[in-house]
Amino acid sequence: MRTFALGLAVLCLIASGCTHPQPHAAAPRPVPAEYAHVDPAGACKLIDAGQVTVIDLRTPAEFAAGHIAGAQLVDCQAPGFAQTLEKLDHSHPYLVHCASGGRSSRSLVVFRQLGFVSVIHLDGGLHAWEAAGQPVQH
Repeated sequence: MRTFALGLAVLCLIASGCTHPQPHAAAPRPVPAEYAHVDPAGACKLIDAGQVTVIDLRTPAEFAAGHIAGAQLVDCQAPGFAQTLEKLDHSHPYLVHCASGGRSSRSLVVFRQLGFVSVIHLDGGLHAWEAAGQPVQH
């Protein structure tokens, strides 16, 4: 019985120690306020109104073949992708896209981890943009 009581006491001490926060834990980054999704028509309205900066997450070769006017290239597959994003203004609204939406959708996690406040995803990427009759620059 004494062994059981001692074991129970040890378990209680261990369990109570696990519920207290670590004194050296890193402070969490702010939760992003807005992560929206838009179609090409919605993206066009935001761009025309000057409300967003367009970030093209494709490769340099894809970008050179055609991109949305005024877009900034930030290759999401390049080494140092997060470090490149870290240099941007986290409070500024960004419209992000890739070719069809896969890479840019996956990149939203990085934007969240870095604490970006307003990121808007162009659903369907540049393919949807072009299919909607929107212009690209070469």
